[in-house]
Amino acid sequence: MRLAPRLTAALSGLTLALGGVVALAPAAHATPQACFYTVLEQHPQANPEVVKRACLIGAEGGPEAVRACYTELRRDYVPAVIAFEACRRAAEGE
Repeated sequence: MRLAPRLTAALSGLTLALGGVVALAPAAHATPQACFYTVLEQHPQANPEVVKRACLIGAEGGPEAVRACYTELRRDYVPAVIAFEACRRAAEGE
């Protein structure tokens, strides 16, 4: 009879631990490097520090992060198509 509460507690803890891993999985696959190299290969005039900062923001994922990344790159005069593609890559991963 005492085994049931312990088993329930252990399974609950395992479920919470695995749930946390699954929730973090998309961020682990985001690749700010893909964003960074996309910009610098297609628009070498870009400031690498601005690009790095924007790509790290974009890697957080979600529409707001992509929008913030895009805005940062456009302020540095990165063409819109390049900025959008790079920020999308940062958020989605390769």
